[in-house]
Amino acid sequence: MLISILMRLINILSQFFILLVIVKIILSYFMDPYHPLRRTLDNLVEPLLAPIRRVVPLIGMFDFSPLILIILVQVLSSVLISFLYTLR
Repeated sequence: MLISILMRLINILSQFFILLVIVKIILSYFMDPYHPLRRTLDNLVEPLLAPIRRVVPLIGMFDFSPLILIILVQVLSSVLISFLYTLR
């Protein structure tokens, strides 16, 4: 029971974080960088994007660090959920 709740919580949190990354990307095109909503999203997502940006260079004018972060979050949540599933 507790493990299934924990699995659902991990899934919900990972999907929510992925949504935050996507919203941050979209708002970066339209919203002023000093808007409170955008600053809040930047404060939540940027600490995880910065290390990826140090490793993965820009390709032309494209920044692939959000895509890599989304993939890493999905892989990590899948690994955690699989591990918890084996404990059931």
